[in-house]
Amino acid sequence: MFDNNVFIEGTCKNVVENGEIIGYEMETNITYYRGIPLSMVNFVAVEVDGIKVPEEDIRFTPDHIDWFTLKEMETVATIKWEYGIPATVRVLQKGGLSKGSHEVKLTVCTRTAYIPFPLEGNMTRTVIIE
Repeated sequence: MFDNNVFIEGTCKNVVENGEIIGYEMETNITYYRGIPLSMVNFVAVEVDGIKVPEEDIRFTPDHIDWFTLKEMETVATIKWEYGIPATVRVLQKGGLSKGSHEVKLTVCTRTAYIPFPLEGNMTRTVIIE
């Protein structure tokens, strides 16, 4: 239902800090029709070439200012992820993704106060790292 909101095409890339590749990231839109506090993100999952990324290696930011682990997000009620503004999901992995083609699956699941089930979106894309 919300799959088209997840994993914005063309956004997966390696991340370089201080001349070193520290991981990779991709952008996602919210799986809801309005903004929510980060504490209402049920979970975020990443899988690359059939291998699930450990939760502790995933970071999330709605604004490229504040970065959170998924565990930290459980208590963040003062920062919102706004509808229409892509958030960034980063995976900390020394060296990032190797050059070539990869199948990357992103799952984002949110909850709301008045819908009795989580709103989950999944998207798998083939990405080319150059």
